[in-house]
Amino acid sequence: MLYLKIAGILNFIAAALHVAVIIGGEKWYRFFGAGEGMARMAKAGMAYPTIITTFIAMILFIWGLYAWSAAGIFYKLPLIKPALFAISAIYLIRGGLIFLLPFFPSQQTAFNFWSSLVVLIYGIVHLLGTFEYTKM
Repeated sequence: MLYLKIAGILNFIAAALHVAVIIGGEKWYRFFGAGEGMARMAKAGMAYPTIITTFIAMILFIWGLYAWSAAGIFYKLPLIKPALFAISAIYLIRGGLIFLLPFFPSQQTAFNFWSSLVVLIYGIVHLLGTFEYTKM
């Protein structure tokens, strides 16, 4: 279950980075590509960026728990197989946007390229782990 162990770690890292963005504030929102609007709202002390980023961090943390549950590190969670396939699909669809960037010049930013590439790698690791789990 190596891929699922790695997938869990990747999810926990992503969740922790989202928490770090909340703590880091305006400059971190900007650096990690959340957009100028989110950075300005964070600077103004508005709750919206914190709420959204916390929600994303929680989802990523839960995904890490599902990966580790399937790997046998964490107790068995319900609906593991459909959850693993859904998580893989979400990552692969989001990561697959990298292949659409050439058709949308206004979206060809370094952030969109690198974030799509990272998420695509997450999706591949998750999918490999999902196949590994379903062959048990």
